[in-house]
Amino acid sequence: MGTHHYNLSEQFEFTGKVKTLSIVGIVIGILTIAYGLFFNSDEITHERTFANLLLMGYYFACVCMSATFFLAIQFVAQAGWSASILRVPQAMAKNLPWAALILIAITGFGLYTHNLYHHWHAEGLTDPNSPHYDSLIAGKAVFLNVPFFMIRQVVFMGSYAIFAHFVTKWSYNEDLTGGLTSYNKSFKYSCIFLVIYGFTTPIFAFDNIMSLEAHWFSTMFGWYNFASMWVSTLAIIAILIILLRKAGYMSWVNNSHLHNLGQFIFGFSIFWTYVWFAQFLLIYYANMSEETVYFYKRFNSYEFWFYLNLVLNFLSPLLLLMDRDNKRSENILLVVSIIVVCGHWVDYYQMIMPGVFEFGAKSGSGFGILEIGITLGFVGLFTYTVLSALSKKPLVAKNHPLLQESLNHHL
Repeated sequence: MGTHHYNLSEQFEFTGKVKTLSIVGIVIGILTIAYGLFFNSDEITHERTFANLLLMGYYFACVCMSATFFLAIQFVAQAGWSASILRVPQAMAKNLPWAALILIAITGFGLYTHNLYHHWHAEGLTDPNSPHYDSLIAGKAVFLNVPFFMIRQVVFMGSYAIFAHFVTKWSYNEDLTGGLTSYNKSFKYSCIFLVIYGFTTPIFAFDNIMSLEAHWFSTMFGWYNFASMWVSTLAIIAILIILLRKAGYMSWVNNSHLHNLGQFIFGFSIFWTYVWFAQFLLIYYANMSEETVYFYKRFNSYEFWFYLNLVLNFLSPLLLLMDRDNKRSENILLVVSIIVVCGHWVDYYQMIMPGVFEFGAKSGSGFGILEIGITLGFVGLFTYTVLSALSKKPLVAKNHPLLQESLNHHL
């Protein structure tokens, strides 16, 4: 099939209602944070505000990280099908430095105010002479201490952000100079990045989320988080591409591209469920009190969210994307992708909230203005930053060596 009718210099214009609504979302988020931290003296409200900031800051960072991971996989696999859609994950990856700074600020202030990580960062926990001494926490103090925790945050996020910067820069350079120099650099450094990313993302999840409940641990938790961040990123890429197509952009994207994205979302939703169930089954079967308390909390104070998590992230993709034609349908894939993105918000919610609030505290399991406002703020921020980045360059990497394969991609 010929490709002469495609405008490979097409650029997205970030104007109108989308831009206005994203700014409105940011303003709502700022006002909600101000309400939770500065215009309310209730300690529970402060903790709940920080918990929601961690949830959305972590989600924002994970999506940008996984978009970078998506790019690295495409380069290392020398994948042709995705060459014409790379500008979308590149726009997401381009915002990783900002997402990293936001997450580091949230965790740093959360430690400073003791509104986060107080299960291991509290006075006397590691002092044998203190009445608050906790031998288990003291045994983990070499790893769980503030300086080392923050160093890991900066090193991990910094290394991801550096690669995200260069891989997007090389792609834009490729537009200007052509040839294989930039592509070869992307391939080489993608190989290095995947090794670093593979070894550090489990530790990243241990630090940010699992250490909220420092008495509990699971060696599967890192891969469970990886599956969650990865499938939610695939869903966001699909949403952006479909909405761009509906707005008249990216006409070269066809049902076969959507089919590939649908396959990934379907497959990794099943993988997420496998890791979730394997972690749950091992803990349930062993029936050890120090392990089962993790799920016992969620069965009691968060029962609704616990089961909603499985419905949104397992049953919905399974039932709606099992059919081949559904994977190729814009509207069905869009609906499923939105469900998956919302589902992994629920996933992070039930990971984080029981860890921040004391066991049995019903006040922590609520859903209201803080959750809605802070979520809208980060959605607005993500939309504004990603679409701004997307509008600065053509929507296709016109000198990508495998572009013609992607433009003629058919399954």
